Amino acid sequence: MMNAKQLSLNATLLALLIILGMTPPIAVGLPVPIVLQNFGIFLIAGLLNTRSATLVIATFLTLTALGLPLLSGMRGGLPVMIGPTGGYLLGWLLTPISVAAVQRLLATKTVPSLWALLLGGMFVTDLAGTIWLTIFYHTPFTVALLSNLVYIPGDLIKIVACSVVLTAVNRAVSFK
Repeated sequence: MMNAKQLSLNATLLALLIILGMTPPIAVGLPVPIVLQNFGIFLIAGLLNTRSATLVIATFLTLTALGLPLLSGMRGGLPVMIGPTGGYLLGWLLTPISVAAVQRLLATKTVPSLWALLLGGMFVTDLAGTIWLTIFYHTPFTVALLSNLVYIPGDLIKIVACSVVLTAVNRAVSFK
């Protein structure tokens, strides 16, 4: 059972994820664009406990699957969910679990471990996306994996920004 404070925080972070979807995607010549929403996923996974973070992301993905245009570029619906971006969306759902696992391994909340947590989230998202692209396009795993290289610089910038935000927020208040 969630208390009002947790429910409000979850709703606020869900709204933030939706707002980040209003940022236009950056096309890179591949079927999966660069988006700002994974910054929100990293932030949610870093701020909330595993259960709450997974619930927020699952709610977002459910609303998107039902047709609400919540993804960057005003996209939504089941065809988008099972299209080229489907694996990355599944990776978003797995991010809180991977962040929690790395957090338990590191057992600390210092800035370097925070980076490791976020890199763990990026790794899981990219791995899920790669596996999905391999299946979706019937392409070799290495080809799909190499297609992720274009996203790494932007993801690293988002991770640095998210790390700064999480460090400041965690110093001020704990949501977990």
